[in-house]
Amino acid sequence: MQTFSTIPPSSLLLFGAIGAVWGRPVKLTPDRSVARWVALAIIALLIATLDGIVQASAWPALIALGLATWAYRHAEQAWQRGLAGLCTVLLALALALHKLPGFHNPLLLKAVMVSPDGLPFTQYANFDKASVGLVLLALVCQRIGTLAELRAAIRSAAPVALLTVSAVMAVALASGIVRTDLKWPDYALKFVVVNLLFTVIAEEAFFRGLLQGQLVVWFKRWRYGSLLAVACSALLFGAAHLAGGAAYAGLAALAGLGYAYAYHASGRIEAAIATHLLVNTVHFIGFTYPALA
Repeated sequence: MQTFSTIPPSSLLLFGAIGAVWGRPVKLTPDRSVARWVALAIIALLIATLDGIVQASAWPALIALGLATWAYRHAEQAWQRGLAGLCTVLLALALALHKLPGFHNPLLLKAVMVSPDGLPFTQYANFDKASVGLVLLALVCQRIGTLAELRAAIRSAAPVALLTVSAVMAVALASGIVRTDLKWPDYALKFVVVNLLFTVIAEEAFFRGLLQGQLVVWFKRWRYGSLLAVACSALLFGAAHLAGGAAYAGLAALAGLGYAYAYHASGRIEAAIATHLLVNTVHFIGFTYPALA
């Protein structure tokens, strides 16, 4: 059975930084503290640079993303928030789509035939995309902070998650994109963890935490503004998957509708993340992955 030993130390530290977002700051003095995720992220970046995964030329983009996102969160005037938000969106997209130089993301799975009649699948530990997820998750997203909030999020999001999984996989089956294929390959656990921390969190932090959150602000004067924000978030998520074809983009938009509504119903990013991960995991374990050839 494959382990996580093939994942570089810098990626494991980035895993830890993402998890540390939910942790308490570390007190340096009675009056000063530092967020755990910041400390772990800096160490991860240093090690990634030493290992050649991230070049020094990529540092300015990562720093600029952090500064822009911080400014977006703390801006006092509308024009400042708008400018910082635009910079955040552009930098986040450029990093998540691997458009900026200086990153050599480690290859974890190369052209693996997850399903015998499926397309080959390749998975990377994308340091650039995961960094986007980390920064947005920490600085923009509304997160669960208490057990009461956790229980409330589960109550509101669980039915949405189950309905989303059922609808997405039913449509995928009916449209011939996948067939049933129950499996648990030796790299399954690694796939799920990497998919969560390097893909799902980044996508949900961007499309729900950042975009949907801002759309709700823009549409708040409208009677059904929050639901319009849900629909727009889903459509944008579908559009982001157009490279896979119209059918795939439509399926992504349907899934995005579930993720967006889970976020709307709960008000917490964890609901959208959990729904997204559930869909991806059920797809991977129970159906052709990523799609029929």
